[in-house]
Amino acid sequence: MPNTDNLLREVADYYTGKLRTYGTTSRGVDWSTEEGQNLRFAQLRRLLPPGEVPCSLHDIGCGYGALLRFLAASHPGVTYQGWDISEEMILAARAAAGVHDGASFHIGASPDAQADYCVASGIFNVRLSRGDEEWLAYMTSTLDVMDRASTKGFAFNCLTSYSDEDRKRPDLYYADPGFWFDLCKRKYARNVALLHDYDLYEFTILVRK
Repeated sequence: MPNTDNLLREVADYYTGKLRTYGTTSRGVDWSTEEGQNLRFAQLRRLLPPGEVPCSLHDIGCGYGALLRFLAASHPGVTYQGWDISEEMILAARAAAGVHDGASFHIGASPDAQADYCVASGIFNVRLSRGDEEWLAYMTSTLDVMDRASTKGFAFNCLTSYSDEDRKRPDLYYADPGFWFDLCKRKYARNVALLHDYDLYEFTILVRK
């Protein structure tokens, strides 16, 4: 993985600032609404087996642990590990989760052991002042981490390059869905799904091993 220490530090500071301003809400992880946040989670959830089937999950960039709460009703048997580069996010996640069987939260960008599945929501959106080449390298190296950290599959979402040009922001990264589908298909697994039909200016990719 390329040296991304400075990049990750900048991103961590950005999200820590959001948390301090908005607390443990969707805006605290830079999503505009809880409804949109849950719609994104619903796409990632499609990677998992039926809720009664036990499985383990790494949540990369877990923020304050909103995905754990989202899965509580549909997937009570999931063994969940949340990972985030913001220490304050992890402290907030632990406080919000309380005593939750099968759940733990960790500071860092890379899981130290494998799980069945690995997901990431929103971690590829905010590039701040980083250029395309550097951000592309960060994204591809992170997907390599997710691949190694999962035995059955992984999923992630990105803002789409099909967004309206007049609404794009220079501090955000708009990914080409066709490029990332092709990369995942060629590099990681035969069974890859591209979801671009849920009324947000983004897409989700599911990789099943």
